[in-house]
Formats: sequence, C-alpha cells, structure tokens
Amino acid sequence: MIGTTTWVISDGYVPPGSSGDDPALASHESACMLNTNAEPARVELTVYFADREPAGPHVLTIPGRRIWHQRLDELVPAGTDYSVVIQSDRPIVVQHTRLDSRQAANALMTTIAFPAG
Repeated sequence: MIGTTTWVISDGYVPPGSSGDDPALASHESACMLNTNAEPARVELTVYFADREPAGPHVLTIPGRRIWHQRLDELVPAGTDYSVVIQSDRPIVVQHTRLDSRQAANALMTTIAFPAG
C-alpha cells in the first residue's frame, strides 16, 4: 500500500485576490489526494483556525485507483490562516498546492503534506 491514513497541512492561507480575470489563474489552494487502493477511500477534512473552532469534518470519497483535487478555498474564507487534518480509512498520499496570483508574476508552491498516520 502507498501512503498513510492521517495527513496534516499546517501552513494554509488562501490568498485574498488575483491579478487577472481568468478563473483558471485565480488564487487558491488545493489538497491533491491519490488513492492507489482498489477500493474507495472515505476521507474527512477538518479545518483549524487561530480565532475560532474547527470546521468539519468535510467528507468525501476518492474512488479506487483515482485522484481527487479538493479546492481548499471552497472550505476556507480568503485571507484566512488555517491548518487542515486529513484522515482516511485507507492509505492515501496528499500534496498541498498554493497558487498566489495577487501579482502579475504568479507564484506556485507545492509540497507534500505531513504524513502523521
């Protein structure tokens, strides 16, 4: 099996704006998840904040041998610091990606999430 069942993205921040009108280049963050198992993976995302109680769990299913890109800006208000804990009933792999297009020179950051499971 590839992956683990608990992942942490501790440096979350959805940039509060974009420099252009192209929706494909809007500032955002994603949790990119890979399920190499033959069976579906039930995944829960719990979002933590500095100034309020956690949100979630947000539940999703990743089909067997498939990927899922969860846009985190759908779960978190723009301009907000946050962390997210991702728990799965099967081992998965999680990568964190941020597109910051507040300036004309876009910045793309990606890193593997912390495998805590």
